[in-house]
Amino acid sequence: MSRANDTGARRDVIVVGVGGMGSAAVYHLARRGLDVLGLERYDVPHDMGSSHGETRIFRLVQTKHPDYVGLASRAGDLWDELAAETDRDLLHRTGSVHAGPADGEYVADAIECCEANDFEYDLLTGAELSERYPGYDLPASYRAVVQPDGGFLVPEDCIVGHVEGALDAGAEIRAREPAVDWRPVGDGVEVTTERGRYRADRLVVAAGAWTGEVLPALREHLTPERRVMAWFRPEAPERFTPESFPVFIVDGEDHHTYGFPIHDVPGIKIGRTPEDPEAVDPDRMDREPTDAEAARLRAAVEAQFPAAAGTTLGLKTCLLTRSHDGHHYLGRHPDHPQVAVAAGFTGHGFKFCSAVGEALADLSVDGVVEREYDLDLFALDRL
Repeated sequence: MSRANDTGARRDVIVVGVGGMGSAAVYHLARRGLDVLGLERYDVPHDMGSSHGETRIFRLVQTKHPDYVGLASRAGDLWDELAAETDRDLLHRTGSVHAGPADGEYVADAIECCEANDFEYDLLTGAELSERYPGYDLPASYRAVVQPDGGFLVPEDCIVGHVEGALDAGAEIRAREPAVDWRPVGDGVEVTTERGRYRADRLVVAAGAWTGEVLPALREHLTPERRVMAWFRPEAPERFTPESFPVFIVDGEDHHTYGFPIHDVPGIKIGRTPEDPEAVDPDRMDREPTDAEAARLRAAVEAQFPAAAGTTLGLKTCLLTRSHDGHHYLGRHPDHPQVAVAAGFTGHGFKFCSAVGEALADLSVDGVVEREYDLDLFALDRL
């Protein structure tokens, strides 16, 4: 029976946002036997935020900060568990390539990460990389760190897997019902949507680019940015299958690109970090890629993977939400400990979703995360 406007039915936890992070939170909370309500402003899944696009990179090699490594490792284990439970192919391990100029910090940081964590890796020249993986054609002056545990996730299937598991465990999920406000009520919360009011003991906010609308105090610390992805049909598709073409991040002298082998769409996918990122209003963003954006992505493919620079098969926009310092916000609200927040993943968060969902459940149930990784870097009190 529907409880759409039943303000008297108090849940254990309300989760605002059922994308990558929120779906994982609903899953882990429901699996602990809690009465959970998930509220999503769009469909489940949807392509309005950052948790879409057929493929998202998974990598153990973390060059931003050592504290990301433990979170990535835990996430990989949880993705494997969810795949086994749902009988879905969620994490495809193709290996990962981190490449750039031989004397650049990016390659040095990747090597340091592998050696500090005893990760297996190979350090290859541009020529050696092309010999091993003929789809690559990087400059001879580049070096590439090849780590075999990396790969890609299928974001839509990951969300559906988490949601199905949550529903099977008794969770309730309402799509197309945006949260418009919330307030503390005693030691709990009340959430107002366009359809009604709901009360709960705990609140989890994982609303992506819309987090600032739910938590205005975070608005000045979050910047939604527009990105464009492209798919190109290779002239030699056999060089770009998951078996023959690892996911990549190339930090070049004048560009930062990332991409994937052929999966579902019959072409490789590539993205590029723009020199001047475009801050946007997520409700008013232009979602149609421009000819100039398409040309920049094609130029990147032609320079690094010329055998993949065939016809354009697709262009899509997505949103990322940048934090003020480039690191996630993951923790309890400093003023309202009944509220846990996951936001500001700055374009590299999806790989962590499974572990972030587990951490949000820990914060909601136990008030603390006691795992093999450290979350102090991500605490909200640094704001």
